[in-house]
Order: sequence, then C-alpha cells, then structure tokens
Amino acid sequence: MTLYLLAFAAGMLTLLSPCILPVLPFVFARQGRPFTQGPLPLLAGMALAFAAVASLGAVAGAWAAQLNQVGRGFALLCLALFAASLMLPGLARWWSRPLVNAGERLARLETRSPWLGSALLGVATGLIWSPCAGPVLGLVLSSAALLGPSAHTSLLLLSYAAGAAVALWAALRLSANTLATLKARWLPGVAGRRVVGAAMLAGVVAVATGLDTRLLGAFSGAGGAGLEASLLQRVMPAANAAELPDGNAARPDNGAPRPSKLPVESTRASLDGGTQWLNAAPQSIPALRGKVVLVNFWTYSCVNCLRTLPYVKAWAQKYADRGLVVVGVHAPEFAFEKDPGNVKKALKDLQISYPVVQDNDFRIWRAFGNQYWPALYFVDAQGRVRHHQFGEGGYAASERVIEDLLREAGAATANTAQAAVQADTQGLGLAADTDTLRSPETYLGYEKGGGLRVNGSAMPEKATSYTPAALQANTWSLAGNWTLKPEYVEANQAGNRLALRFQARDANLVLGAVSGQPLRFRLTLDGQPPGINHGTDVDAEGNGRLDATRLYQLVRQSGAVKPRTLEIQFLDPGARGYAFTFG
Repeated sequence: MTLYLLAFAAGMLTLLSPCILPVLPFVFARQGRPFTQGPLPLLAGMALAFAAVASLGAVAGAWAAQLNQVGRGFALLCLALFAASLMLPGLARWWSRPLVNAGERLARLETRSPWLGSALLGVATGLIWSPCAGPVLGLVLSSAALLGPSAHTSLLLLSYAAGAAVALWAALRLSANTLATLKARWLPGVAGRRVVGAAMLAGVVAVATGLDTRLLGAFSGAGGAGLEASLLQRVMPAANAAELPDGNAARPDNGAPRPSKLPVESTRASLDGGTQWLNAAPQSIPALRGKVVLVNFWTYSCVNCLRTLPYVKAWAQKYADRGLVVVGVHAPEFAFEKDPGNVKKALKDLQISYPVVQDNDFRIWRAFGNQYWPALYFVDAQGRVRHHQFGEGGYAASERVIEDLLREAGAATANTAQAAVQADTQGLGLAADTDTLRSPETYLGYEKGGGLRVNGSAMPEKATSYTPAALQANTWSLAGNWTLKPEYVEANQAGNRLALRFQARDANLVLGAVSGQPLRFRLTLDGQPPGINHGTDVDAEGNGRLDATRLYQLVRQSGAVKPRTLEIQFLDPGARGYAFTFG
C-alpha cells in the first residue's frame, strides 16, 4: 500500500514538472464544463490510456513500440481535427472535405454526448503524454521490465496517472474563476473557441515534431524530481543511520560475542535459484551459518556498481580471516550480461576472487526483494538480514556494520576506531562528482531510450540513414546508417557517428560489437581531440579500441566541469551502443 501511495504522490508532483506543459491545452479545453461531463471523463480517459500504454511498453518488445507509434499518430490526428473544428467551424469545403467532416463529427459528438467526447479526448491525450521519469516512475518501469507484467505494476502505473489527474483537476479548479473572467471579458464566443483551438493545435504540432522534448530538455533538472526523491528516501531509506554502530568510540575486543543494536530486516535471505556459480562452488545461507555474509547485487557494465566494487573487494580481503564471506550476485541489465563468458571475462579483468553467482532469472534478486544496482545486504551469523545499503556511498557506515556483526558472532576484530579500508578508486572506481553532475543515465535502445535528436523520424528495427539535429542539454544524435534495437543502437557501416551533449566530470558508454572482433573508434570533445580530458579507454588524440562488451570511460574532465559535446566516430562497422553513464 505504501508504494501505491508513493506512486500517487509522485503523479501529483508531475504538475511541477515541465513535461506536463504539452498536455495542458487539451486538459483546459474542457474548462467550464460540469465536472461529470468535462474534467472527470477527460482525466479518467487520460489516466487509463497512459497506464495501459506504459504497462505494455515496459514489458513488450518492438511490436509494442510500433503499435504505440501508430496509436500516438492517430491520437495526434484526432486532436488536430478537433482543434481545427474549434478554430474554423466553416473551414473551406474545397480543403480535404473528408477530414473536415471527421473534425465536425468530433465536435457534434461532444454536443450529443459530452461525457463520451471528453473521455475520447482524454484517451488521445493519454496516448501522447510522456511524463518526466522521476525516481518513482523509473522504479516502477524498471521493475516491470525486469520482473515481467503483473497486476501490481499496472496498478502502480494507474496510481501514478491518477495522482497526475487529481493534480490537474485541482489546477482546473483553482484557475476556474480566472479563466472564466478572461473568457467573458477578452475572449467571448467564437474568439474563445479559436484561441483554445489554436493552443491545442500548437500542442499537437509541438508533440508531432518533437519540439516539446527539445524545449523541455533545457529544463531537465526542474520540477518535482527532488521532492519525489526525498519521498522515496523517506519511505525506502538506504540506511538506518540511527541504528548504526558508533564508529568513533574505541572499544577493545577480547573476542567475546556482543549483541548488535542492528534490527532484523528479514529472515528470508536465500542464495538458491541462481543460473550458475561462475568461480566457486555453490554457496547457501544455511551452509554459511556462523559466518557474516555480505551479498553484493551488481552487474558488470553498471558504473555505480564499478564505483562500489573497490570497497567490496577490500572488505573481502581485510575480513576474510575473521569470518566475513562476500558473495556477488550478478543480475544482468542488458542481454549481453547474461552470457557467462562475458561475465567470467569481467571477473578476470576486475580481479574479483570472491564467489559470484549469475542470477539471469532474478530469483535471488526477488528472494531479497531487491530493486537496485548496486545493493549490499549484510547477513548475520544466524542467516538474518540486518542492514542494507542501496546505491553508492555509505562506505564507512557499511564497514562499521561488518565490524559489529563480526563482533556479535564472536569473531576477534580490532577496535572500531581503526582506519577504514583504503580502496583503490582510480579510473572507473572514482566516486562521482555530484556537485557538477547534471546529466542522467541515458539509454540508447528504443525500449528505455530518450533524448534522440535526428532529422526525420526514428525507425525501430529498420536500417535507416540518419542526419543529426541540433543538440540541447542531455540529448544525443546519430549520423550515418544505424539500426535501433530495444537495448542498443547498431552502426551498419564504417564512419558512423554518435554525439552527445552532457555536463559531468566523467562520461562513459557501454559498448559492444556484432562480431565480437576488436573495432576502432575516435573521440572528439567540442570538435577537438580530448587531450588531458581523455578517459581511461581513450588516448589524448581520441583513439580508442572496442575489444569487449563493457563500460568504456571516454571523458574525464581535468579542469572546470562545463557542458561539452562529445562525438564518437566508429572507424569499423558493427559497433553497438547501449547506454551513457556519468560521474
């Protein structure tokens, strides 16, 4: 129930987001109607249509994306016809008479059945609405993609849409008197209808041409995302700081068991159901009784996971002889991460020696009730989860938890005032510079992707030649012949280019290749070789080599961090780009 209320609240906060602007003309077109004939059916139709399309899109493949594009186009046509009928009731009959008849039929429908007309207008609005995906909506959609379709996911999406609908209704109520006065004094009769129709038509043009997303890209940090993240943190906190052991008091340890103040979060911890154990014999929680177990959910192309990894490896080494067992649960985000050969290579490259199990079916993930990459679960000697850490950070507190649980188990440890581990955090392991970070993770595949700027329309699953459009903040473009796939974009010929406008100290890209053979690429930063701003996988001249499907660090700005444009030219065909990440 808590998550439903959280989704509802996040939907209400959508009203503070710039992404609501394109649908306002359609919503306010019902202003002045009785509640049951105008706002109620319109907002209900919008909420139901959005929930249905989002539920389908979160779990389905290319056919769903194409079907949604058809439905979106039909909705835009209907809205344009309705707007035209409001603006020009006597539209010249020589101009495409069948379309005019359709628009007039829509107008007559609302006269005969105001409830049905408003509901249809709401459904059309729901088909074109693309809310800004804040933390809560992102959590719901990613859970749906990972765990498959369910009534729970659909109800969460409906709760989100219902929250947005309630917020829009409140805005209608608060603005009713102002709009009524404006209409009576300045826009009476036909003039008022024409202004509403013009606003609707402007909204249709903006959505159809992608102008809405280009304009809203400049406001990517605006809106209620901060409030939404705060709500999520309060409801699903990453750590119980009040319950953490005191890391400042020096307490000599004689090896005697000492009860911990940490609460028992769960007794259902299980390592059963994994796809396969990659570098060790199978482990289980019952067999590890008497040991303190640190379970790390990760995936090898996740930059947040890679930044946490140096600490996890250091703890595994430091506390191994005192009773700590670290287990990595590799839960894939992309299809290539399901390949055991790829994961084994990553274990070797990353020098991971503690046991790692592949969890391609997310059975261990679900057993822990996990929802994040990375996520650390601290299991005591009795097999109970006593603490968790979601996401990066909290390293000192996590180490104090390890010390506390080892002490509770009777293991001889040094006093808690000793120095924390010194992790090797160079390269991808260096913590993100959150003070200058302004760019979010950006997926390139059409299932979760957004921000693509090309001239013309994007064509999923079809080899298409693209020319880049102007880039705004946190948008990207393609040049050359590319194929858009659910998880990635694929370069079909040599010389293809991929560009991105971003602001962050580090810019990384998950890359792979069709053939698995090494491919060459060249990077420019604001049109020049990167020089001292090159990442670990690129030299100062911008030359790079794609030798495996993994995360590549392209840029690390050495001076003042400012908005930059990077462009990658692939010198060989067959490259695949999955997602940009930043630090």
